[in-house]
Amino acid sequence: MSELTHLSSFEPAAGAAGGEPRSSMATSEKIVQLDLLRDRILLLGGKTEEAVDRAIRSLTERNSDLARDVCENDSRIDQMELEIDRLCIDILGSQQPTEHDLRLVVSVAKITPILERIADHAASIAEAALILNNEPQIDSYIELSRMAEIASAMLSEALNAFTAEDASASREIIARDLTLDEYYGRVFEGLIRTLTGNPAAANGAARLLFVAKHIERIGDYVKDICELNVYLTEAVFIKHSSY
Repeated sequence: MSELTHLSSFEPAAGAAGGEPRSSMATSEKIVQLDLLRDRILLLGGKTEEAVDRAIRSLTERNSDLARDVCENDSRIDQMELEIDRLCIDILGSQQPTEHDLRLVVSVAKITPILERIADHAASIAEAALILNNEPQIDSYIELSRMAEIASAMLSEALNAFTAEDASASREIIARDLTLDEYYGRVFEGLIRTLTGNPAAANGAARLLFVAKHIERIGDYVKDICELNVYLTEAVFIKHSSY
């Protein structure tokens, strides 16, 4: 996937093992580091995707053990973010990346904290589940579940589009955020009606409002990932544009 600069023939460098040209050795090291960077960001993406899925399930299935698991694993995602940050710095400091590879490193450096924030939202949903699972279930769970399905699918497909460097798929995912916003509006209105019309369920409805907002924000962050994928693939910035 990387764009490699053309390598002309070089005389073996003094001290190079087996007489391998120093330029060839540097290029091999760059390939290894970039491949490692891709692997790390995809692993982080998978862990984040899993956190979102498990957090939603902990709420809809009223599974508090699952919720606690999401909260406990959030620190591991934080650590993965730091590891990727260090790798990005190492690559920029020790290599001479091509234009495409430079965009890859910049995109990964920007996507990493986005994924960490998504995981934070998942942990917040799980924390809410630990309380809500001990309260009566509210009717708005149904549309909230559909809203969560859309956000989870957007995240999964955004990571796939990043892997494939598919700008077209990224644009389609960005457009789908409008559907997520529509669901958020309906869930918000339904929960407000519950707040005002059913005092006994007011506490649960208030917490679900925050859960709905967490899910809506996950959709916004997925849009940011897709915008960065378009930058990686096409070398254009589409943020704040009509795409």
